[in-house]
Amino acid sequence: MTQPGTPSPALPKALGHIRVLDLSRVLAGPWCSQNLADLGADVIKIERPGNGDDTRAWGPPYAKDAEGRDTSEAAYYLSANRGKRSVTVDIASSEGQALLRELVRYCDVVLENFKVGHLKRYGLDYDTLKAIKPDLVYCSITGFGQDGPYAHRAGYDFLIQGMGGLMSVTGERDDLPGGGPQKAGVALTDLMTGMYATVAVLAALTHRDRSGEGQHIDMALLDTQVAMLANMGSNYLNSGKPPKRWGNAHANIVPYQTFACADGHIIVATGNDGQYQKFVEAGGRPGLGSDPRFATNPLRVQNRDVLVPLLAEMVKERGRDAWIDLLEAVGVPCGPINDIGDVFANPQVQARDVAFELPHPTAGKVKLVRNPIRMSVTPATSDKAPPLLGQHTDEVLGDVLGLDEAEIAALRGKGIV
Repeated sequence: MTQPGTPSPALPKALGHIRVLDLSRVLAGPWCSQNLADLGADVIKIERPGNGDDTRAWGPPYAKDAEGRDTSEAAYYLSANRGKRSVTVDIASSEGQALLRELVRYCDVVLENFKVGHLKRYGLDYDTLKAIKPDLVYCSITGFGQDGPYAHRAGYDFLIQGMGGLMSVTGERDDLPGGGPQKAGVALTDLMTGMYATVAVLAALTHRDRSGEGQHIDMALLDTQVAMLANMGSNYLNSGKPPKRWGNAHANIVPYQTFACADGHIIVATGNDGQYQKFVEAGGRPGLGSDPRFATNPLRVQNRDVLVPLLAEMVKERGRDAWIDLLEAVGVPCGPINDIGDVFANPQVQARDVAFELPHPTAGKVKLVRNPIRMSVTPATSDKAPPLLGQHTDEVLGDVLGLDEAEIAALRGKGIV
């Protein structure tokens, strides 16, 4: 087990004793490794010389320099790569492969998202690296997993959202204007796979620390997406009926949806009969509370096509802020539908310092979103901006492998790094 730096006594790092060799790119893998970096791990991100992670080119927008000009740093890349050290290595070359195998000796975790079997050709698969470091935790992230009839297919978030059922329950009802399947507005399957991978890596490290035994983690986007169906998956398994799309409504609770106000939209989420009664009383329609058709949630679900238009008519009589003030005063869950500008202007978001800045070599500083994990003793944090391509190549090869300037220059001259 390596010790990549001693945590500051004032700010101990939960994973300050862990080093990760990150061979992943785009989003699911980098999201996992960014979590580990935020928790203190030394993450060495391996990138292709000259190009790097695909998302470096996924702009605009780009980070701006002090004069407001675009830098080369795409905002997409910045979102998933803070706290890491970038090392460029030609993984297709035998010397590059040997370099990575040597680095594995000093790492606790390898993270990769290549196609099944691809890294075996390079001698960078789990079985090969396990022989070098028996207690290695090796996490593979693919679209469909390491086995099964789809194992060798490439997997992408959008495709998996469709194949894995998420789009079948996302979007407006087919019989309403705009009805039809929709993907989520962010790459939800990639992100959740990265989160599950983080949990798996931490569990495997705990097992290693107790037993001395490493293991191979097999993460699949499709597996994750099916697991994420949650109550929708359970509804199907226990009824035999595939759930429908409900748009901004809820399949099992009424009213639990958006409503148009006089000047915008609000979300009303009545989780019980008492909240429903308070909602219609606040709106001056107590009769909707006493009506036997709407007295309980099962009845409201059964009669939603009658009730919801009546509620919609009621809500349109007031403005958004007036409704929020009114409903908050009586304990009915409600809220606005913010755009992302509104989100970062929200006083609660600002009070929690969710957005923050880090110094950056070309932009001067970059704006990022803080890790939401809050811990009292070992907080998730980062003092390193997402790295420039190859920014830490010399540093890592020198500090970790002990190569001198001449040896590193020779590798660079051959195009290996």
